[in-house]
Amino acid sequence: MATRTLSRIGKALLAPALALGATVALASAPASAAVWSTCDQWGNTGLNGYTLYNNIWGSGAGSQCVWANSGTNWGVWANHPNTGGIKSYPNAKKVINKSITSLGSLSSSYNVTVPSSGAYNTSYDIWDTDYDYEIMLWVNKTGAVGPLGTSQGTVTLGGHTWAVYKGNNGANEVFSFVRTSNSSSGTVNVLPILKWIKDTKGWFGNETIGDMQFGFEITSSSGGLDFAANNLTVSSS
Repeated sequence: MATRTLSRIGKALLAPALALGATVALASAPASAAVWSTCDQWGNTGLNGYTLYNNIWGSGAGSQCVWANSGTNWGVWANHPNTGGIKSYPNAKKVINKSITSLGSLSSSYNVTVPSSGAYNTSYDIWDTDYDYEIMLWVNKTGAVGPLGTSQGTVTLGGHTWAVYKGNNGANEVFSFVRTSNSSSGTVNVLPILKWIKDTKGWFGNETIGDMQFGFEITSSSGGLDFAANNLTVSSS
């Protein structure tokens, strides 16, 4: 799990800001032509206040292409071998840049279509601006995947019940909230989760929340599988 986080952050930060590569027409894209698509390893673009990343960072990865109709409606076709280790985290990112105590609200709604096979999780990945802390919110998972760290019990927060895990990957603390049942759509009130970590557990202080990402952390998708974020919105005040 340490490699997962270090690779995802380090390589993403080293990638050129607009490393789009060759834009291609994807057979897996919707019938209406996508406004952006790429199969480039670090392909990324900004749409409607969100940044989309193809983000193929893991070792032994296969091929993967991402398409987008907008910053809130996008999808991925991925063909990664059935081997251990996370291969990619295609995602859409919204930058928050507010401290926890200065946030009046932070929430997100999601609606996804995911395959019944393969090994992956659909998750939010939330970072402080210094990348000292990573908060993952898993809304669904399939196959042989699991969070980093040790169990901290269950808690009901933000409209969902989560199994909580706490760990360290050698570079930063990782707090994982795994929904106790899979969900393909819903709304997460994120601010109470951050306040619970800060105030109830004391695991961090008044951190400034930077990146709030949502995507598919894919371990395997042999033969080629489709993932879609039909609608994903992040709002804060």
